[in-house]
Amino acid sequence: MDSYGYAVMLGFTVLASFWLEIIYKVRVLARFKRALAAILPVAAVFLIWDFYAVSAGHWSFDQEQILGIIGPFDIPLEEYLFFLIVPIAAIMTIEAVRRVMKNWSVGDEMSDEMSDEIKKESDEL
Repeated sequence: MDSYGYAVMLGFTVLASFWLEIIYKVRVLARFKRALAAILPVAAVFLIWDFYAVSAGHWSFDQEQILGIIGPFDIPLEEYLFFLIVPIAAIMTIEAVRRVMKNWSVGDEMSDEMSDEIKKESDEL
């Protein structure tokens, strides 16, 4: 069971947050390309950091806690999945809070002028 430690943690993260997609209709998975555009640049930086830290001997992955599937740069599969699953879970959580707290502003809301402009452009099509 120990070899599933990291995978179980990722599974728990999925169970603990992905239900928000269904219950609150946060539509993060429906806009997967948008989520990836936000996640991949940051994930790349941290994967490069992982590679450096592991190759320099500053960091290692407990071989008894991982499945043993090693990807590029000697980084375990679970680490790649971590950099995808955890940010998606965080985005889902933020979007669910926005659904519940209607007036909660996080800074990416459209101004009324921009909304009107988009409506006008779509009407012209």
